[in-house]
Amino acid sequence: MPENFFLGLDGCKAGWVMVSWSGDPGAAPQANIIPDIRSALDTRAGHIGVDMPIGFPADTARSCEALARQYIGPRRSSVFPVPCREAVMADDYRKACDINALILGKKFSKQAFMLFPKMREIDAAITPQLQSRISEVHPEVAFCVMNNARPLQHAKKTAEGAEQRRALLTAGGFPLDRLQHPHWKTSQAADDDILDACACCWSAQRIATGDHLTFPATPEFDARGLRMQINA
Repeated sequence: MPENFFLGLDGCKAGWVMVSWSGDPGAAPQANIIPDIRSALDTRAGHIGVDMPIGFPADTARSCEALARQYIGPRRSSVFPVPCREAVMADDYRKACDINALILGKKFSKQAFMLFPKMREIDAAITPQLQSRISEVHPEVAFCVMNNARPLQHAKKTAEGAEQRRALLTAGGFPLDRLQHPHWKTSQAADDDILDACACCWSAQRIATGDHLTFPATPEFDARGLRMQINA
C-alpha cells in the first residue's frame, strides 16, 4: 500500500471487501477480502469508511437514517432503521424483535438481523477515539452525491444499476478501470460488494479532506459516546 491511503469497507459473505486507494485519480486502487474489521484498523490508513452502523439508539431512532433515506429517494429501502444495542446483542430473531419493540417501539426485517454479527464486530472494535479515523458511510448515499444529489434510477443488482454506479465512480475521480483485485468467487463477494466498497473508499477520501456531507449536520451520540452520523 502507498504511504498515504484510504480504505473503504463493505461486508460480504467471506468477511469484508476492503478497497485501498491513495486518492490520486492516476493511481490504481486495490481490493482484497479481509476476515475481520481489525485487519483494517491495524493498517496505517489515513481514513476508513465502513458501510455498517456505528452507534446504536437508546430510546429513539437515529436521525441519520431518516435523513439519508430522504436524500436518496427511490433507493431509500437500502437504508434500514438501526435497532438498539440490546436487540443487536440477541442471537434469536424473535427475541431481538421483541427487545427492539419494547425499547424503540418497532420490529425489524430478517435482512437487518443477518447483519447483526458484523454490527457486533464493529461495536466491539470501535471507540469514540477511533472515530477520528473511521467513519460510518453508505454507498447509496455516496452514489447519490456523485450524481449531483439526484437519486439513482436503477437498483444496484441490475445491469443498468451496476453500469450507472461504475460511470459515477469514474466521473467522480475514482479510477475504477485501474482497480486491482485477486480473483474470488461470487460466494465470497458479489460484484456489487466491490462497487460498494469503492464508494466507501471514495467517501473516506472526501472525509479526510473535509469535502463530505454529513447526515445529520450536527452528530448525535449513543450511550457509549459513539458518533451516530452517516457521511458521504
